[in-house]
Amino acid sequence: MHEQIETIKEIVLGVWAKKHYVIISTWLLCPIGWVGVSTLPDQYEASARVYVDTQSLLRPLMKGLMVETDPNTQIRLMIKTLLSRPNLERITRMTDLDLTAKDSEEFERLIIRLKDKIKIDSAGRENIYTLSISENDPQLAKNIVQAALSVFIENTLGETRSDTDTAQQFLQQQISEYEQRLILAEKRLTEFKQKYSGIMPDNSNGFYAALDNAKRLLKATNLQLLETQTRLSSAKSQLVKENSLKSQLSDNVIEQDSITTTYDDSIISLQANLDNLLISYTEKHPDVREMTRRLTELKSLRRKEIENYYANTDADTEGGSSTNKSQVYQAMKIQVNQLESEVASLRVRSQDYQNQVDELNTKIHILPEIEAELVGLNRDYDINKNKYEELLSRRETASLAKQADATSDKIQFRVIDPPRAPLEPTGPYRILLSLAVLVIGIGAGIGAAILMIQLNPKVISATQLNRSTNLPIFGVIAASENLHLRAIYKKQTRRFHLSNLMILLMMLAFIGYFLAPELIQPQLKRIF
Repeated sequence: MHEQIETIKEIVLGVWAKKHYVIISTWLLCPIGWVGVSTLPDQYEASARVYVDTQSLLRPLMKGLMVETDPNTQIRLMIKTLLSRPNLERITRMTDLDLTAKDSEEFERLIIRLKDKIKIDSAGRENIYTLSISENDPQLAKNIVQAALSVFIENTLGETRSDTDTAQQFLQQQISEYEQRLILAEKRLTEFKQKYSGIMPDNSNGFYAALDNAKRLLKATNLQLLETQTRLSSAKSQLVKENSLKSQLSDNVIEQDSITTTYDDSIISLQANLDNLLISYTEKHPDVREMTRRLTELKSLRRKEIENYYANTDADTEGGSSTNKSQVYQAMKIQVNQLESEVASLRVRSQDYQNQVDELNTKIHILPEIEAELVGLNRDYDINKNKYEELLSRRETASLAKQADATSDKIQFRVIDPPRAPLEPTGPYRILLSLAVLVIGIGAGIGAAILMIQLNPKVISATQLNRSTNLPIFGVIAASENLHLRAIYKKQTRRFHLSNLMILLMMLAFIGYFLAPELIQPQLKRIF
């Protein structure tokens, strides 16, 4: 570290020893640079601020009913594409800058210069944007900003409507295409159904579902047939039993099968008197025994009369008489007839289901292939139909969005600060440029001094001499006063300070000229 400090010290002393290069450099470069800075044309900056309002009242009302696009994303895209070549060419034509270009190369340079100069700055989430440009002519700067602002607004609004029209055209094209596909799918499906109309299963669930359904119906019909046959057998047996029990009527039955005899009233009256006597007397009482005998005799006579009636009825039936038997017997006979008809109907139905099962079993090797082809045709038809209906719905949604855009703009522009022609120049920063020229001049002088040190080395200290020669230094002898070296050194130092002072005064004069040209320019005109 000590050696590095010594090296830096030696370089500084060497530059100080050759400080006249600094004087030469500053007097050669600084005046030329300051004159160049003073001749730079004034720059006038024109700007405009615009607020983009994306909070449209129509958006929440139409949410879910139409296609929604993010207006903020659209605005950012328009900002990025504002400085595209077509937009820059529009700006040049709107400001008549294209008339200043003599050939295509100059027009190309003009486009590039506009692209580099136009600046677009955002104020963050407030959707406030600033367009600005610096030009030599303040009116030209204002015109360019106004043209850029107009292009920005027109492109943003026009892009929305253009996107809607493009979307509708695309949807209409796709709808026409899918409509043709749907017509072809319907035609293929119709031809297929016509070709296999005689052997296709009626059940839409498929061949195996139709076969299972037929077997299930056959099984259920056979079971119902068996039940009906059982009921028929039971009804027939009851009919036979009813026919055999006609002669075995109970003596206590006053009215058998709604048949009234001549003894019914007497039996009823005698039975009532007997009941009254049994309340007061026992069965061995003479009156009770006599009344019981008389009641038994009347019941016997009634039974004979009923038997004679049934005998006459059977004879009339066998001989072709239209006399009907008892209502119970006739009802049972009707039930037997109904069950016989039902059994016959179930046998026909069972045979039909059996024929269906046999027919489907014969087609078991053919119908699966037909069904697979039918499934494929139905699948294509359903896909095309669903897409077609979805596209129709999307077209209606796009149409609604277009009508909403035509009714109310989703994006509204409010110009906060319109572009104005600036009265005062905003650049160039001549004071900073003048200081930069001074720094460059001093730096060039220091660089020249260091270069000369390297080309023509000069020993500054004993340490440098020791490091360069590797010889021991036993002492240092001061120069004699007779050589007048100290006076020469002081003279060079005063010359250096005076040169720097004059350079600073010259720089201050240029800065004063830049700061107050209305005070200095008249004085210079009087002198020159």
